[in-house]
Parts: sequence; C-alpha cells; structure tokens
Amino acid sequence: MTTILRRLMQAGLLCGAMLASALPASALDATEKEELGAFIREYLIENPEVLVEAQQALEARQQAAQQAQAGEAITAHAEAIFNAPADIAVGNPEGDVTIVEFFDYNCGYCKRAHADMQAVVAADEDVRFVLKEFPILGPDSLEAHRVSMAFRKLAPERYAEFQDALITSDHADGDVARALALELGAEAAALDAAMQDPEIEGEIRQAYQLADVLGISGTPSYVVGDEAVFGAMGADVLMEKIANMRRCDSATC
Repeated sequence: MTTILRRLMQAGLLCGAMLASALPASALDATEKEELGAFIREYLIENPEVLVEAQQALEARQQAAQQAQAGEAITAHAEAIFNAPADIAVGNPEGDVTIVEFFDYNCGYCKRAHADMQAVVAADEDVRFVLKEFPILGPDSLEAHRVSMAFRKLAPERYAEFQDALITSDHADGDVARALALELGAEAAALDAAMQDPEIEGEIRQAYQLADVLGISGTPSYVVGDEAVFGAMGADVLMEKIANMRRCDSATC
C-alpha cells in the first residue's frame, strides 16, 4: 500500500466523499487512484454502518436547516399563520396553544390525520386548532377548496361540519363539495357568487406563500408555536408539543 493511503487511513478519511474533498484527484496517479478506490470499497463493504451513520447525519443537518428556516418564517409571518381573518379554528377559540394545519381535501395522509385533530381537540379543551386550506393536489382539489372557502364565508358556524364531511369523503372535487354545501344549507346562487369572490384567490395565494417560506411542500403539515411539523406524525406527537409549549414556551423543550 502506498504512503498516501496509509496517511489517509491514519487520518480516518474512510468515506469516499470525504476522501475526494480532502485530496484533489490531480494529486494521485492512476495506480494510487485505483488503490484508493479499492480501499474505500473494501472498507465500506466491511463497515456498511458508516453509510447509515453518514445518511443519518445528513438528514439531521437537513432537518435542522429546515426547522431554522421555519422558525424564522413563523416569527416573520406569525399573524398570517395563526390569525388570518378567513381561517376558522375548531376547539377552543381562546385556547392557550394554537396548532395550524395545512391540509388538502384529497390528501390521503390528511384524511387519516383528521382523526388526530379530533383526538387532540377532544383530549384538550384549551387547544385552538386552525384549519389552513392548502390545495396542492391538482384541479379537483383546487375546485373543492374554492367551494369550501366560499361555504366558509357563507356559513362559518357550519364549516367544521362541512370540513369533516369532505375530508372523510372518498374523493373531493367541485361537484362533491358543492353538493355537500347545498345539503348543509347553502343557497346555490349565493354559493356560486361567493366562489367568484377575488378574496378566495388571494387567500389561496397567501397559503402558498406561507408554505413556501415555511418550507412546507406536502400535507398535512403543522405549525405548533415556534416549530413546523412536517407530515402526519400522530396525535401523541402533537399533544407532546402542546405540553412543551406550556412547559417551556417552545414546541421542543
């Protein structure tokens, strides 16, 4: 084995990416490159846990960066996230902890996570749960959300009932949402007129903009206090973060 490989081994440069960054290819001749490649391959085959550890370290770094971005966005856009005039909260409107959920009516994970929201609200009478409409799954979702947002303007007192029925339906589109809205008492002409309200398009754009600065690219995603929670993590995780907010004024203590 050449001197250069012994030095690399002594320095602990056992990952191919680290070796490549530590030593320019031009510093090695063809034989040394071949020996280096064989050494790296042999080491990783014998110690595959190194690759797992490297992947875990990368994911942890990415998650930390994502949370840092989200934390800055929450501070900068708190009012739009937690108190947008059009959004409706279920649970306690005066609750001491607010959870904001970005959801799409056709998101399978959102449909399953709907039970998490219900469990949290049932278990804790001091939680305010804000439903942020975030249509990202194509034209059917967009039309369903337009109807939903129009119904929300017309009958805010029945919105939770509407949202519950539509999120648990097999598939949501404009026709399904409109039929449900009419079933719950909306008048057809008023509903159609409300759907043309330019405020709805503005609210959808705002949801997209907030998701962008928060680093949200999928549903469901949540904001709890100072932290974004990406994905359907379950009621237990949400309740743990609620408890943390009360204990240390942060979602993670």
